[in-house]
Amino acid sequence: MLELLFDLATVIAIATAAAGLHHGLVEGQIVHGLLSFIMALFMIWWSWMNYTWFASAYDDRSPFFRAMTFIVIFGALTLAAGIPAVYAAKPIITCLLGFVIMRCALAALWVWAPYENEAQRFTSRGYACGILLMQLYWIAAVLLTPVTASYYVWIFIGGVTGELLVPVIAEARGEATSWHREHIVERYGLVTIIVLGECFLSVVGFMRTTGSQMIPTNFAMLNALSCAVITFCMYGYYFHWGTHLKVTNLKRAIKWGYGHFFVFAAAAAVGAGFAVLRETLSGESHLSLQAAELSVSIPVAMFIIATWWVRDRFDFGEKRCVVPLVVATLVAPAPFLVEQSHFVVASLLLAVVLVHTKGALVEK
Repeated sequence: MLELLFDLATVIAIATAAAGLHHGLVEGQIVHGLLSFIMALFMIWWSWMNYTWFASAYDDRSPFFRAMTFIVIFGALTLAAGIPAVYAAKPIITCLLGFVIMRCALAALWVWAPYENEAQRFTSRGYACGILLMQLYWIAAVLLTPVTASYYVWIFIGGVTGELLVPVIAEARGEATSWHREHIVERYGLVTIIVLGECFLSVVGFMRTTGSQMIPTNFAMLNALSCAVITFCMYGYYFHWGTHLKVTNLKRAIKWGYGHFFVFAAAAAVGAGFAVLRETLSGESHLSLQAAELSVSIPVAMFIIATWWVRDRFDFGEKRCVVPLVVATLVAPAPFLVEQSHFVVASLLLAVVLVHTKGALVEK
């Protein structure tokens, strides 16, 4: 239940990041909006992921673990409060504060971990030292680097690289940390559902009425239905297409865990794309319809490819595992081929999911 409370704080941060992407796309600031979205989502995802894997190994429901978790949750809320500054190209002091709070609390947990498992003392110390060193990097980077500097992005990339290397180095040099496969798969699945919930917000937006209008128009209902079908099919593909993390060695686990950044990012971007499409169709946005449709089709294709990358590509023996790539190559360029392409995207995804479901039933 405590992890679900943490997810609640995480979804607030993800929703804030998705809203920033939505506004950036509507205003035509595509490159800035995407870069800001990636930066914001990395801070959210990385803190969530590190805590989740630690909890899988060491959550003993002790008062200390609970206290540190509450601090991590408060850090996530602080991070969410600072995300608008990322899109406004202002110093991300509040984001930095939230991120450092979350990471320092996790470092404290790693310092505490050897008291629960003496054999992994070296690994735990490696995590704690690596996390704290990276916080010094981030503090110096944010406070000393002007947001408008041409090398700002490279400073961020350097920090991301350092953060990603901490678990790799800590696990390689010490005894591997234990973790529970079913717990980890469930945790990632829950966050996938949370991120897909961003799509539902936009579906509701299509059906909202204004003024004296009593019920949504037929076109609004049709748009809402098509976006809902796309969301349902994304859910069906992620959860019912294959088995996640079949092999539990460290190399596969890192690829699977890290690769989910793109799964989460794509799913959140689909929700933002739905919102962009809704505003374009209603005349609230000056974007072209083709650009609005691309803001849906491209992240949908990315979601398919990212899920294929973390799961399906390891099962080339099954013919159906190449189907997602074919679907993605049809979905991404759809706006260049037809107008109102979200209807085509919905139809393609629905057909694939139905065919797969029938095939799976026949196999059983």
